[in-house]
Amino acid sequence: MAVSTAHTQLAVRVTPNARKSAFAGWTADEKGRPVLLVKLAAPPVDGKANTELIRFLAEELDCPKGQITLLRGTSSRQKTVELPAAVMERLPK
Repeated sequence: MAVSTAHTQLAVRVTPNARKSAFAGWTADEKGRPVLLVKLAAPPVDGKANTELIRFLAEELDCPKGQITLLRGTSSRQKTVELPAAVMERLPK
């Protein structure tokens, strides 16, 4: 079986300092593109929220952490991550 190497980008808006990490639904950005809302049980200091975002996505989407890359938004609530296209179907609807 061939392993797919196709990756796709996903816009994420995070809310740090939540009681627990969880998906919080979907919204749209100013251009109408879908944005995944994620609550993170980590403070927005020293990259802790970014680390928690990647850990949480990897766990929830059953994907190795090494296959998820934070492309943009390291110090912003609005982030862009790159992840394997195959896991997109595992995102909440």
